[in-house]
Amino acid sequence: MNDNKNQIEVKNVTATVRSHRPTDEGHIYVRAQAGRWQRLRKQMGWFFMLLFMVGPWLGWNGRQAILLDIEHQRFHIFGATIWPQDLTLLALLFMVAAFGLFFVTTFLGRVWCGYLCPQTVWTFIFIWFEEKIEGSANKRRQLDKAPWNVNKVWRKAAKHLCWLGFSLFTGFTFIAYFVPAQELALGLLTFSASFWAGFWVLFFAFCTYGNAGFMRTIMCTHMCPYSRFQSAMFDKDTYTVSYDAERGEQRGPRPRKKDPKALGLGDCIDCDLCVQVCPAGIDIRDGLQYECINCGACVDACDQTMERMGYAPGLISYTTEHKLRHKETHVARPKLIGYGVVMAVMLAAFAYLASNIMPMDMEVIRDRNQLYRETAEGLVENTYTLKLINKTMEPVTYQLGVEGLEQAEWIGPSEISIRAGEVLSLPVSLSVDPYLLSSPVQDITFVMTRQGVEPDDSKAAVRNESKFFSATR
Repeated sequence: MNDNKNQIEVKNVTATVRSHRPTDEGHIYVRAQAGRWQRLRKQMGWFFMLLFMVGPWLGWNGRQAILLDIEHQRFHIFGATIWPQDLTLLALLFMVAAFGLFFVTTFLGRVWCGYLCPQTVWTFIFIWFEEKIEGSANKRRQLDKAPWNVNKVWRKAAKHLCWLGFSLFTGFTFIAYFVPAQELALGLLTFSASFWAGFWVLFFAFCTYGNAGFMRTIMCTHMCPYSRFQSAMFDKDTYTVSYDAERGEQRGPRPRKKDPKALGLGDCIDCDLCVQVCPAGIDIRDGLQYECINCGACVDACDQTMERMGYAPGLISYTTEHKLRHKETHVARPKLIGYGVVMAVMLAAFAYLASNIMPMDMEVIRDRNQLYRETAEGLVENTYTLKLINKTMEPVTYQLGVEGLEQAEWIGPSEISIRAGEVLSLPVSLSVDPYLLSSPVQDITFVMTRQGVEPDDSKAAVRNESKFFSATR
């Protein structure tokens, strides 16, 4: 009698759950879910989002610690200043990030999408605003179906105001990485900011509002290329969120105290909670799908259901295809090792170049109007323009000279002070007695030496090769 009562209760619950599917006319009502994977996802999301928000306000030696100053063509990242001449570093950094993403995807599937992707993080934040203002998934569905009244108007208005406010703050924070944060904030508050600064803040605020508030998983499934080419990196040893069909089928409701095998059933009670908590609105029991972002919400929902039923957890879990087929999972495999090796090589190259960035630079430009000229004294003269760059954030004095033509007379300043971050064009000339030249074209090297630095310092001087032309004797 008690068993029949329990079975009726489970069937009624299942019927109720099925009548509240997560999707309704294309809109996904995501049910809130707790659990270890959701705690981890939220902690990581909040941590990196706070880093993003705090980043523009960090100071370093009297200036903004992270400032991508496109207007003046230099990137300040704490103590390092990256100039256009050093953009190889950024290329290497992007390559490290790309191969890092390939490595993680081959090993753990789309965990980037589920745990760290800004689209996912901001979408869950917007859903959090929905839950706090409009209520649970069922309440949000009922509110959308209800006629317009005072309750519906103020809840919808409050939600969109929160969305817009957070979007504006996001747009402001993003642009503050390119325009000094304090200058941008003061300009926006006093309406004295430039048109383009205000435009880009509003543009990225609009993108955030649209992407996280309305498009959500549409961005992932229709606009982000990652969901499309991820399958090329998956193999049978990749850890993905998967449903153990061998254990779960045949699905169906049952009394808690009955042995499911005696009823001809698997462990899945067909409660559909895994579908309701999915931000993409998919059913993981249908197999691996490109919409799945590996957020683990269905894993937590299923584990809690298994616990209530007295079954072992892991019906839905992070697992591999080989493990589901009772085969050995190979973690160290050629493709994963290959991605790891390339990533390590790129990272080593990045570290080497970053540690050897020169604090100054020099470019030598020859006079294009004539190769050489003869002076009234019978000397041969070549004219050059030296483009000198002080990459440091303090004024520095440099000594200029030339190697390979020691007999030449230097015409122009040989010692010059350059302000912090300044690019200076300096015309100079070299003149020499033609009888002292061994050939009509002679290799020379301009040397720019930083004063106040030990001569054996590898960053004390920078050299740039050029040519000295003269008439054939």
